[in-house]
This record gives sequence, C-alpha cells and structure tokens, in this order.
Amino acid sequence: MWTMNDYPNSWRNFDELERKKAIDIGNAMLKQGYKEEDLIPIATKQAQDWYKDAKDEELETLKHKKITLHKKDDSVNTDLIDNDVEVYFEDGVWKVKTKNAKRATGTFDTKKEAVARAKEIADNRDSKVIEYNKGE
Repeated sequence: MWTMNDYPNSWRNFDELERKKAIDIGNAMLKQGYKEEDLIPIATKQAQDWYKDAKDEELETLKHKKITLHKKDDSVNTDLIDNDVEVYFEDGVWKVKTKNAKRATGTFDTKKEAVARAKEIADNRDSKVIEYNKGE
C-alpha cells in the first residue's frame, strides 16, 4: 500500500489532494490484485480527471479519507485488464463489455453514448474498442 510519504515517482508533481486521490485509487486497485505497472497509468488518469472536476465538498471529504483502508471486491477480474472493450446491441440497448467478461459494464440508449464510454475505458487500459452493428 502507498501512503502520502511513499508513492510512485510519477505522482510527485501532483497537487497534494490530486496525489492523495491517485494513491487512493492505486491502493484500491492493488487490493484487487492489479499489477503496479498496469494500475499506475489508470490511477493517474482517473485522479487527474477527478481532481479537475472535484467540488469543494469532495476535496474536503478526501482530506479526511483513510487511503490505505480498502477491501477486496471478489467480483473484479484482473485477468481482463488487457482485453479490448466491445460495444454491441442486445435486448434493445447498446452495451459496453470487456471482451471475455461475464457481463456488460454499462447499457446505453444510443451507440454513440456506448462508444464514448467504451473509449474512456479503453483509453485507461491502452486497449482498443471493438464496435458491432445491430444484428452482429
């Protein structure tokens, strides 16, 4: 687990709360079994995005959060981290799913919305989006 005194060098130039958010995300991912080299770019991007849009009350909550207290979520499958992200139509909605995952991570009314979400996920992982058309 990382702390505010021991964290990846790439977070050294972050503002204090941006760094704390990256450490929090990274620690949660470490607890799930992600490899350090896989999770650092993901935690970095997510922390930067969160920090950019964080409201004052969210920043205040983070100031007091214990960033080393995370529980393992048995529903997370770290073996899928490198897999591409699929967008497909099923049951009247567009779905986003990591290839070989058991279930979709999200459903959307339009393909455009589904593709946008799939791209966010794929960008975090450095993987590709595979788009299917209705009926494929």
